[in-house]
Order: sequence, then C-alpha cells, then structure tokens
Amino acid sequence: MYVLIGGAGLVGLTLAQKLIALGHTVAVIDIDVQACHYAREQVGVMAFEGSAVSTEVLLEAGIRKADALAAVLRSDALNLALVTLAKHYGVHQIVTRMRHSDFEEPLRISGAAHIVSTVDLSVSTMVNAIEYPQIESMMHFEQGQIEILKLSVSQNCNIAGRSVAMVAQDAQFPQGSLIIGYQPHPHENLTIPNGSTVLEPGSTLLIVTKPGSVHQVVDFIESCK
Repeated sequence: MYVLIGGAGLVGLTLAQKLIALGHTVAVIDIDVQACHYAREQVGVMAFEGSAVSTEVLLEAGIRKADALAAVLRSDALNLALVTLAKHYGVHQIVTRMRHSDFEEPLRISGAAHIVSTVDLSVSTMVNAIEYPQIESMMHFEQGQIEILKLSVSQNCNIAGRSVAMVAQDAQFPQGSLIIGYQPHPHENLTIPNGSTVLEPGSTLLIVTKPGSVHQVVDFIESCK
C-alpha cells in the first residue's frame, strides 16, 4: 500500500519505519525541513516539505493514489483538517491521533476510521501495569468490551501440563473466556491452539475475556498446584 503520514515527529517516523518493514511504500509530510531530511536519510522514506493541510502539498505527495493516511500532526485541529482533506481526496483508510476527547466525534464524522487517543492509551497502559503486573500486555477491542491478555505459564501454576480442552472445561475458568494463542517458547512463533494443545511451563498464552473477568483469569492461570 501507499501510505501518507502527516507529521514527521517521533510518532510519525516510528510509524513509517514499522510500515516500511511490513513492505509498504511510505511518504511523510512536515513543515520542518530538518525532520524531512532525517526522514529521507535515516528512515528511507519519501518526505515532502510543507504543510500537511495544504492541498498543493498533499497533491504533490500523491494523496489521490494513497491507500491509507495517518494524521499525527501537533494539534487535534490540524489532524481534523487533514482527515477532512484525506476524505475529500478519496483515501479509504484514515487513521488519526487524538489528544483531547472533544475532537473524537468531529474526527469520526470527518472520515477517520480509527482514532487513537494518546491520553487514554497511556493511562490505560499504566493502569494495567499497576493493576495487573503479571500480564505482559493487554489489548482492548470494541471500546473496552473485550480484552486480550498475554500471560506466561509458570512451572508450578495450575494449568501447566494440561490441555486447552481440560482448561476450558474447568469450572474455575471464567465463562466467556478463551485461549486463542499459544507460544511454546519466546523464540518460537505464536500458534492457534486446539483442544489437544498441552500448555507447557515457560510458554505464553493469549486469552480473550471480558473486562469483568480479567482478575478471575489471572487468578486461575496463576493458581498453584
């Protein structure tokens, strides 16, 4: 895909690096000449100097052929303008960063398919780190209605040596929860387990559950034999 990124700051350039690694063609737009120079020389992306909310600059950057656009400019107002222009020029996939929640509805109405709240994301990550230190990572879906947890299987925990089917049938395993990923070793690939998959000590699990069941899942996984 051809992806345009409005903003060549830390977030914009880090995003560009990730997308390049995935095989996409990426271009950034920024008013900072030095940032554009760095993007070309160090990141290896096309960089267009000028305002990302200038129609002339956007057309020069090829917005009409862009498959996706990420708005990560320094203010919500600028991101809103860029989202509006991207929608006008027919970009199908529009992602934007948002600092203040007052802009969520305008951004959505303007055409943003995905809105990433930097404040909510940071606070949620820190709360999870404090509340659930055992969880390696936690992802939220459907406005927080679904949680996906990444947990390790310790040597003496209750599920070590048991199959996925045995765990699912355990009355203590929270209803509505499901083991959806299994990584036998940190250096091995994540796989989708079946009922016969045996959960070995030192492995890692991905578990989908509801927010109200997170504590129960953690307690169940960590309970000792």
